[in-house]
Amino acid sequence: MARTKTSRAWMREHVNDPWVQRAKAEGWRSRAAFKLMEVDDKDKLIRKGAIVVDLGCTPGGWSQVARKRLGTTGRVIGLDLLPLDPMLPGVEFLQGDFHDEEVLKQVEEMLHGAKVDLVLSDMAPNMSGIPLSDQARSVHLAELALDFAANHLQPQGSFLVKVFQGSGFTEYINAMRKVFRKVVTRKPEASRGRSSELYLLGQGLK
Repeated sequence: MARTKTSRAWMREHVNDPWVQRAKAEGWRSRAAFKLMEVDDKDKLIRKGAIVVDLGCTPGGWSQVARKRLGTTGRVIGLDLLPLDPMLPGVEFLQGDFHDEEVLKQVEEMLHGAKVDLVLSDMAPNMSGIPLSDQARSVHLAELALDFAANHLQPQGSFLVKVFQGSGFTEYINAMRKVFRKVVTRKPEASRGRSSELYLLGQGLK
């Protein structure tokens, strides 16, 4: 299938993006690694010995950061519909659909009853180009991630999730505030300025 003008423009921007070039130079799986590093530097989310669950982890930028910052301690469990290729040493990966109850049960089995210290979600749907539809699907993924965090985090745990400003955004923040004692927004430098992308950080279950 021939690429559209929009996709070609995105590819040019992506290839020339300084964060993409820096990620390649430093050996990171994706530019998203710098987003998590900046938030973690500020909010100290990744602590030695922690159990981290990375929802929508492929291509692995966030799992890679979490594994490096944990050192030889703790666990990183990644989940994605797409394969994690090549695999990341020290990351336990499950390929499956986050919408599927059976896949969630497999994640729970991997946890062996342990509570999670940090849930990460950089998930985004495959964009159709229809704004209302894309936003609705994005919010739905964020809601599923919030539900997972509410049920599996330990009381002092944290939840970092990607959201897009638009329909349902205010309602989603309000939903997070019902779950967490503290909810703040983060816009890392590596997040494109023109993008409606934001990250919400919830800390401490109510």
